[in-house]
Amino acid sequence: GLMHLQGKPVCSFDPEGLIFAAGVNSEMVKLYDLRSFDKGPFATFKMQYDRTCEWTGLKFSNDGKLILISTNGGFIRLIDAFKGAVLHTFGGYNNSKAVTLEASFTPDSQFIMIGSEDGKIHVWNGESGMKVAVLDGKHTGPITCLQFNPKFMTFASACSNMAFWLPTIDD
Repeated sequence: GLMHLQGKPVCSFDPEGLIFAAGVNSEMVKLYDLRSFDKGPFATFKMQYDRTCEWTGLKFSNDGKLILISTNGGFIRLIDAFKGAVLHTFGGYNNSKAVTLEASFTPDSQFIMIGSEDGKIHVWNGESGMKVAVLDGKHTGPITCLQFNPKFMTFASACSNMAFWLPTIDD
């Protein structure tokens, strides 16, 4: 099938592969059932439009309850996948050049991470919205890729070089 959406859409499948979300015009999330997407979205969530940036990505959490909206500005948003309510807006990382930075959930869906223009990784608790860490991977440029291993607590971050991370628990 083919969909005609306005602007520059972004999209993501839910973990079950049955629902997909389409972000339209950096202001609306539309949810479609893959089996009947030609009938239109079964839910539409209008977000507050921000003229200073564009949406660059959508990601469902592994439990399917949350959607992360990435932007090319200095913030990302976490929304409830069922109601569309904005749960948290995370900021405080460098992105003054409007770089497309990838945000990710940890495999347990408890933490949200994003790279930044200065090569650091910022980590927030998804429930409280509090920033819990800033990691320095010695990156030489903006971290444009941040991916978690879906089975193990490891992740990779990349700019022009790549770092592999194996978190440890300090006593």
